[in-house]
Amino acid sequence: MRIVIAEDSVLLRAGLTKLVETAGFEVVAAVGEAEGLLAAVERHRPDAAIVDVRMPPGFTDEGIRAALVIRRQWPEVAVLVLSQYVEERYAADLLATNTSGVGYLLKDRVADVSVFLDGLRRVATGGTALDPEVVSQLLLRRNSHPLERLTPREREVLELMAEGRSNAGIAEKLVVSDSAVAKHINNIFAKLDLPHAEADHRRVLAVLRFLRGGDPA
Repeated sequence: MRIVIAEDSVLLRAGLTKLVETAGFEVVAAVGEAEGLLAAVERHRPDAAIVDVRMPPGFTDEGIRAALVIRRQWPEVAVLVLSQYVEERYAADLLATNTSGVGYLLKDRVADVSVFLDGLRRVATGGTALDPEVVSQLLLRRNSHPLERLTPREREVLELMAEGRSNAGIAEKLVVSDSAVAKHINNIFAKLDLPHAEADHRRVLAVLRFLRGGDPA
């Protein structure tokens, strides 16, 4: 898989490049600012872009704004955002329309190589990888009627779905059976008024409903 890396720290950029290349990815470009990121994505059309939130010249939100441009202009390019902190508004914007091929991890997770690479692989293949802290903070901001229908266990399951975990991964985390997870997910679909459809499609809709705080729009 072909990857573009956007990180202003020369050392971290070099470290990320070495890390993902060792894991079998091809780094087609590694840049230090947002304009360079957009130019690299337009030129190379990679499978995924790893993007730092705060980049030159302002070191505020240049990276995440560039990530939003990528989601709009090149939706086939997966985006994995790395951030020192949870930027709640931008995290919600990034996930506003589709959770496929998107991730938001805190930089502390890069220290855990297996977690980072697992998240990158999931995102690059169309999945979702959200840091638990991101999910937790988004959950605190969302408190509207449809989500209030869920039991505490169902909310746990939905939160883990939002992190990008599979049914088996949820079962392992909660120490329950796969069938119990499937039952909880079906209850979530019903309580969030999601119509019968292809299973993965309803899963995405459920996560979107969770991130929007129950807003079906």
